Amino acid sequence: MQDLRRGSSGRAVAEVRRMLATLGLLDNTDDSVHDEFDEATELAVRHFQQRRRISVDGMVGNETYTALTGAHWRLGDRVLSHFPAQLIVGDDVTELQKQLLELGYNLGRTDGIFGYATAEATQSFQRDYGLVADGICGPATLHALRQLGRRVVGGRPQYLREMVAIAASGPSLLGKRIAIDPGHGGADTGVVHGDLTEAALVYDLAARLEGRLTALGVTTFVTRGPGNGATDEQRAALANDVGADLVLSLHIDSFPSPRPHGLAAYYYGGSETTSTIGERLADLVQRELVARTGLLDARTHGKGWTMLRLTRMPTVRVELGYLSSPIDRPMLVDPLFRDTVAEGLLVAVQRLYLPVADDYPTGVMRIPAVVAP
Repeated sequence: MQDLRRGSSGRAVAEVRRMLATLGLLDNTDDSVHDEFDEATELAVRHFQQRRRISVDGMVGNETYTALTGAHWRLGDRVLSHFPAQLIVGDDVTELQKQLLELGYNLGRTDGIFGYATAEATQSFQRDYGLVADGICGPATLHALRQLGRRVVGGRPQYLREMVAIAASGPSLLGKRIAIDPGHGGADTGVVHGDLTEAALVYDLAARLEGRLTALGVTTFVTRGPGNGATDEQRAALANDVGADLVLSLHIDSFPSPRPHGLAAYYYGGSETTSTIGERLADLVQRELVARTGLLDARTHGKGWTMLRLTRMPTVRVELGYLSSPIDRPMLVDPLFRDTVAEGLLVAVQRLYLPVADDYPTGVMRIPAVVAP
């Protein structure tokens, strides 16, 4: 869809305003402005984006629109089932997933998407409860969930599963499967400064990281080539299809002012759920890169961005400084700096799999450097 922003008008804007009003974020009673994207609409969109931990820009693009359409559904409003051609998405699915996880059914992450794993978990619950095991969440299944709901007391079952999976896989990187996601590509150059583009710089970094990982026996998957791009949905689907253990998404930031600078790492942290292993990996990446590069520490943050939400494995997005910054830019264009970043990312991944007793202080662990081809 075409992005909607202040000054836009028409049916799409009217629909957005209705959804914002339903969520209690906008007074939509003035018929004279019901199809205009005015200042009040922009403020309401920003409020919603902040609450959902997606990019706060006051515009309604695909990501914000998808989040809006899913936000007004409550568990019980509709029958939930698995349709591969058109997956059901919404807050009602998120609530179902949370309840099933609390009951001990392993469906992965609570992403608000009624996918195959959610259907299987629903079917298992129905079978255990003596219902027709069709994987469809209708009135009978909801009634059973509500009866059990009073007896379920919190816990973090998915966190325990993630920790057990990491420990069981062993400390060696040999045999691990890692997807490397250089952002943008093709016609989408990302941020630009003169003849420097984000897409080219992060692809070069991806090649350096891929070489190092491959030399240690890691099976790597790069989400795009040097001259093409892909949507976040396509990148996430690739990582899911190949069964990656981790995803490292590489980006560079920019800002109209030259003053912002520094490094930040992002993990999946929606309004009510967090990828705990993703958060730990983001912390390791942030600490290693800050210690090795001297970039300003802009810390780690939970976000509900599409790439972080749709991947079924821990995913970290790294913003490697600001191309618009006179402090960061000279480092970003230096090949030796990108070698240092690649080494830091490699060490962070290795540290994720090490037992706590065998871990090393930040910035001191060394893995023999392998020059990427």
